[in-house]
Amino acid sequence: MLSRWIAALASVGLMGLAAGARAETAQDLQTLLASAMAGGHVPAMGAAVIRDGKIEAMAVRGVRRADQPAAVQLTDSWIIGSTAKPQTAALIARLVDRGVMSWDAPLAKMLPDLAEKMRPEYRAVTLVQLLSHQSGLPENIADLSVVEAYFKDPRPVSAQRLDYIARALAEAPAYAPGTDSGYSNTGFLIAAAVAERATVKTYETLIRQEVFAPLGMTTAGFAATGPGQPMGHDKGKPVGPSNPDMFAPAGNLHMSLGDWAKFNADQLAGAKGRGRLLSAASYRLMQTQQPHAPNGLDWGVQSSIAGRKGPALIHGGSDGYWFAYVVLFPETGNGGLVIDNASAEMGGDAAAKTVLKALLAGLAPPQ
Repeated sequence: MLSRWIAALASVGLMGLAAGARAETAQDLQTLLASAMAGGHVPAMGAAVIRDGKIEAMAVRGVRRADQPAAVQLTDSWIIGSTAKPQTAALIARLVDRGVMSWDAPLAKMLPDLAEKMRPEYRAVTLVQLLSHQSGLPENIADLSVVEAYFKDPRPVSAQRLDYIARALAEAPAYAPGTDSGYSNTGFLIAAAVAERATVKTYETLIRQEVFAPLGMTTAGFAATGPGQPMGHDKGKPVGPSNPDMFAPAGNLHMSLGDWAKFNADQLAGAKGRGRLLSAASYRLMQTQQPHAPNGLDWGVQSSIAGRKGPALIHGGSDGYWFAYVVLFPETGNGGLVIDNASAEMGGDAAAKTVLKALLAGLAPPQ
């Protein structure tokens, strides 16, 4: 089950809901988590508040696995789904800032070995289009059984990504590139492959060097969480990974709540000229709505959310067994993050949105 962005976060999940009380301390967050989990089947949840670009409070509650008593800890890792896409975009932006890559280079030039076999519609696609879902590429390749095969593929993950990309670029576009938008996991896999070719390093090495290390994200890793860590759940039981390792650039990272918050705090700091990772121009590009899309790279950009004044940067992610949401308000420097390890059937999505709506009232003024 492939990770994806919950594009309709405001219009479907939160708009019209009454705002909750402001939460500023770990105890406040614990109370919110307890209330959202009461009477339900979500094994564990976590939440964080960022204020003025700094992590103000974090809390976790529940158990790592529904069939075991071990309590979740603040240092534990969670799969953050497609909320990892802004981290991939930030990696690409770092390389562009140094002149290693170019926002406007055509795909045929960036991946010359695939140029002859890719459909002509894709040859002029740029990194900006790939990372803002304007490339014309469908969400995933048509035959998802191919993706399942990568679980047992012995080749390095970079080779698997190139195999996937070659298949995707031979399929018809969903729309003419640069004229519309359509959510695409494939675009992020392609951007990662471009970075790998430009640097002769794997995506996994690059994001550790360019994003995780500079921000001190020591728990960040790839694919499934390890032994003794929280697991995703469905039908009341813990389940294994839903995406193969090669899928990491599109949303298959795991990390602690604190490390996830560090990245988002840097995005807020960057909006005020205090970011550590990127140039001012790159933060602005990531956080600015593109001409034919409702998002930047890869932030959903909204004028308001749940009755709170924007601009708001939003992202949601789920592989079906975890739910993650983040909302940032660049003008106030505030943000809220929520995560849990349960399917929608077990109440994971509903619980996450309940906590998120309660956080928003204290993060931005009324619309």
